[in-house]
Amino acid sequence: MKKYDYIIVGAGLYGAGFAYRAKKVGKKCLVIDRRPHIGGNIYCENIEGINVHKYGAHIFHTSNKEVWDFVNSIVEFNRYTNSPVANYKGEYFNLPFNMNTFYQMWGTRTPAEAKAKIDEQKADAVAKMKLEGIDEPRNLEEQAIALIGVDIYEKLIKGYTEKQWGRPCTDIPAFIIKRLPVRFVYDNNYFRDAYQGIPKGGYNKLIEGLIKGVEVMCNVDFLQDKAKYEALGEKIVFTGAIDEFYGFQYGKLAYRTINFDHEVHETTNYQGNAVVNYTEKKVPYTRIIEHKHFEMFGDEVDACPKTIISKEFSTEWKDGMEPYYPINDAYNNALYQKYKALADTDQQYIFGGRLAEYKYYDMAPILEQVLKIEIF
Repeated sequence: MKKYDYIIVGAGLYGAGFAYRAKKVGKKCLVIDRRPHIGGNIYCENIEGINVHKYGAHIFHTSNKEVWDFVNSIVEFNRYTNSPVANYKGEYFNLPFNMNTFYQMWGTRTPAEAKAKIDEQKADAVAKMKLEGIDEPRNLEEQAIALIGVDIYEKLIKGYTEKQWGRPCTDIPAFIIKRLPVRFVYDNNYFRDAYQGIPKGGYNKLIEGLIKGVEVMCNVDFLQDKAKYEALGEKIVFTGAIDEFYGFQYGKLAYRTINFDHEVHETTNYQGNAVVNYTEKKVPYTRIIEHKHFEMFGDEVDACPKTIISKEFSTEWKDGMEPYYPINDAYNNALYQKYKALADTDQQYIFGGRLAEYKYYDMAPILEQVLKIEIF
């Protein structure tokens, strides 16, 4: 009999959630992580009394009551509602696209006026395409204009998207933007889920609650001593990069990544909102996050004398960088399937999570998966 029922590689949400479930049914687990801390990409660092989302903003949202009740059984969540704002050349627009956005863009006041303006611009775009002999949008630019018109595309989509993907919209496939959230109500709530919020005290509280009573080792690189851990665990849950696990034998999967510029400011309130997108192409960052607004409201904001902001710079992933967003194009998806075929034959391993499945996940779907996994 081996020392552990499960060796869990990665102390992020998938790994911690799996450890919680396994411990609940009496399994002995060891969680290891190559980083010096638990939490994966939802790890928060407390700076000046503010929980800073070290690897980018994370907002928990779900319509699954089971998942919402589960996370709140670990730590209480606050009432944070995500209502981002877009800055284009100093003009401010509410997101997602809703009646506030349309009023700011065109001065329209009623849903009928806004729909008429959008339909007019869409009709012009479609007519132009047909004059050019195009039956279907060939790229993201054509698709976006056909869906929402030129004004919103030019001000709120084009520059942001090109910074995010690192290539012109005319070089990005149309399917990336097949749908756009358009609401003909005055509603700045970005998510339509029934539940959303941030753990009170930050995401570390959630992870700490999930792995309470579980043996954890940080600063440990599983792949440097794989045989040792295979000998220690009956099963191994691997949440790292699947191509790295298999020694990149078929080649490397592509990602987009983000560089963060964290700044401390001697003011109580830098931008008045947690998330402000910068949609103009010449502004090098995609957005600014002001972290205190995730957990501080009203007088709490002014009571904290400093604030922390993070500017986000989207870039191509290279060795040594943190892989964030899978490039799920035809080439990379086919490459992933080769690695998945290898993983499917390995009876000792369970591969799960964003890097192991080469799929972008929000937090709630990760936990939905973990809550359904059969613990052997």
